[in-house]
Amino acid sequence: MTNPTYIDVPEGKKIYFASDNHLGAPTNEDSLPREKKFVAWLDHVKDDAAAIFLLGDLFDFWFEYKKVVPKGFVRTLGKLAEISDSGIPIYFFVGNHDLWMNGYFQDELGIPVFHNPQEFLFNKTSFFIAHGDGLGPYDKGYKRMKKVFTNPIFKWLFRWLHPDIGVRIAQYLSVKNKLISGEHDANFLGEDKEWLILYSKSKLEEDHRDYFVYGHRHLPMEFELSERSKYVNLGDWIQYYTYGVFDGTNFELKTFKD
Repeated sequence: MTNPTYIDVPEGKKIYFASDNHLGAPTNEDSLPREKKFVAWLDHVKDDAAAIFLLGDLFDFWFEYKKVVPKGFVRTLGKLAEISDSGIPIYFFVGNHDLWMNGYFQDELGIPVFHNPQEFLFNKTSFFIAHGDGLGPYDKGYKRMKKVFTNPIFKWLFRWLHPDIGVRIAQYLSVKNKLISGEHDANFLGEDKEWLILYSKSKLEEDHRDYFVYGHRHLPMEFELSERSKYVNLGDWIQYYTYGVFDGTNFELKTFKD
């Protein structure tokens, strides 16, 4: 494992993980109860959190203009700012729905944003962490779309749309396009077809990691890659309300019930 970021997990403290809230889908009003539940979870975990990892698709759509960000989500953003200001580190991995981040989380909330997989060492336990989109041998349709979405010319052209128009178009496509959302395959496909399992196995051939933790698939699952390594998908905050907890020694998936 190459130069992982080390985080100490003192006794009594925990590392928390969540992913795929898709706030704003299908509308801001419809997602408000889910947002309030997520904020309640943040309040719940902040008391013993050594760090909090958000693994992408917090929003169903997000685009940062130079002076404008999408309207809404004030409860979530305010709570993240409060937790970050209290000294608890938060790490954000962009997903396929909120990949157009460009400084707002870093500047306003003090939250580092990652666009690629990262490696961490929590005490003596190694973690490979990513949202999960575009990794592995499959997901080919999305890989083609991502090349378009991340193209500087495309982003420049989109930025010239008035936000009222651009955001409305993007929100419509985000909700309607199952290829983007990944919801069309939210079932276990089998070990030989789960691209994140295959990808994790290929990474294990390079170097050992104790845990591979992803979002994106919307399906909470744990899979033994070997006797010493496990693949984990965090699920979502649409149907399952699942999250991950690492207590310094062991990792487990839990369901939040407020």
